[in-house]
Amino acid sequence: MLKYFSILLLSILALSTSNAQEINKALIAEIQHYQDSLENDFWNPELSPLRKKDFENFEGLDFFPIDTDYYIVADFVRTPGEEPFEMPTTRKRVEQPIYEKYGEVHFTLNGQEIKLPVYQSHSLREDEEWKNYLFLPFKDATNGKITYGGGRYLELWYTGGDTIVVDFNRAYNPYCAYNYNYSCPIVPKANWLDIPIEAGERKFKH
Repeated sequence: MLKYFSILLLSILALSTSNAQEINKALIAEIQHYQDSLENDFWNPELSPLRKKDFENFEGLDFFPIDTDYYIVADFVRTPGEEPFEMPTTRKRVEQPIYEKYGEVHFTLNGQEIKLPVYQSHSLREDEEWKNYLFLPFKDATNGKITYGGGRYLELWYTGGDTIVVDFNRAYNPYCAYNYNYSCPIVPKANWLDIPIEAGERKFKH
């Protein structure tokens, strides 16, 4: 009887491991597809933010290796009643976008408890396609070294509940990292991290 249960337990463990590996494999493929989609826009002359010289010499975007440890199901805390504000951008002479703090994401990464505000764009929230979109800009300890000095952005999608996916493998550079003619939101101090986020897009080499 004991031998039977031992074999059964090993079978269950093997099945669980196999399922976990399949889920992990599917997640990596999904992240890779997202990164490829980002890069495809740069190859398209009608969509690319690159300057002419950089476009002619473009060899692709540079990403950290995909790491599922940076795929996080974070706790989401809604913060209703926040006042709308103008988020400063890299070009002060253009109209500043209006955002509103929509909530906070809470999670643990590399042994550190982290809380980051997330924002809703007033110009996008009335659009049916973008009504669930939230903006998470952030800076971290890699900035200026192996990632863009001004920080990076994440797109989050929230449809309700008390959790939300924060996947740093999908972190991307603002367009002003490639072309100073773009006006990009400056990462608020509340979104500065003192740990390295070694996931997502690396610094673009002009």
